[in-house]
Amino acid sequence: MKIAIAIATSDRPEILGKTLTQLLRQSRQPDAIYICTPDVEIPTLHIPCNWPSSALTKSNKLVQLTAPRGLTRQRNAMLSKLQNKFDIVTFIDDDFIPATNYLELVERDFKANSDWAVIMGHVQFDGARNAGYGFDEGLALLATASKCAASTTTVLDHVGAYGCNMSIRLETVSGTRFDERLPLYGWQEDIDFTSQLRTRGRIAGPQYLVGVHLGTRAGRSSGVRFGFSQIVNPIYLMRKGTMPRAFGIKLMSRNIAANLARSVRPEPYIDRRGRLRGNILAFWQLLHGKVEPEHILKL
Repeated sequence: MKIAIAIATSDRPEILGKTLTQLLRQSRQPDAIYICTPDVEIPTLHIPCNWPSSALTKSNKLVQLTAPRGLTRQRNAMLSKLQNKFDIVTFIDDDFIPATNYLELVERDFKANSDWAVIMGHVQFDGARNAGYGFDEGLALLATASKCAASTTTVLDHVGAYGCNMSIRLETVSGTRFDERLPLYGWQEDIDFTSQLRTRGRIAGPQYLVGVHLGTRAGRSSGVRFGFSQIVNPIYLMRKGTMPRAFGIKLMSRNIAANLARSVRPEPYIDRRGRLRGNILAFWQLLHGKVEPEHILKL
């Protein structure tokens, strides 16, 4: 099987360079790595200066693209380029460190399970849920996660995949694309996209397939914008039919409760008051009969 890794990135050249170097340690090397930056950036600046001569660039397998800024637009640009050339695309965030056997297991599982459409790795350590991890700290946590994974054969079923690491069997994609009405950071664009593939195959979560999401804060949306998306995006997707109602309501309730409870003494690494303000702005828009995820661009 031919496997491509696809990374949408913006304004984070240092962390991208470290992740690219780490990908060279995969026991099963990717057949290509696609990188897409916003078209206002210079993509060559994102390639590490110490990239070894034996790396993918030597055989022109490192493909650099540009697209209008936004996670969904950048992922769609890569998807359009690779869909008829590869069997599998593995989307990872620029701050996701996969275990060294990650692609080897992805290929093995897709070969062994013809009914699997999507594979999502287990993120035991997710820096997006806390203050985030440094790269060296992430490597140490990855070693711990890999040891835990060695003793399990469990495979879970998911409503949709977590976008920091998800592998897609490309023959199941057809004309499905990431929804570009979810701009900038996207948020829940991964659930929207992969949930549409459930009718074409299983969305599987092998607990032995692991990686660490560093949760790097640079390049993220503002608190107000993210808080707006926390409400509007789930409602938009529930109306669209790609997010189960119970899943969406639980997601929104949990986020609102956290923003309310912690806005008095917010964590230093999260703009809780900004998120709460964004939640309120979203509800104000809903009261006026509007569900417009793209309104985030005006905030």
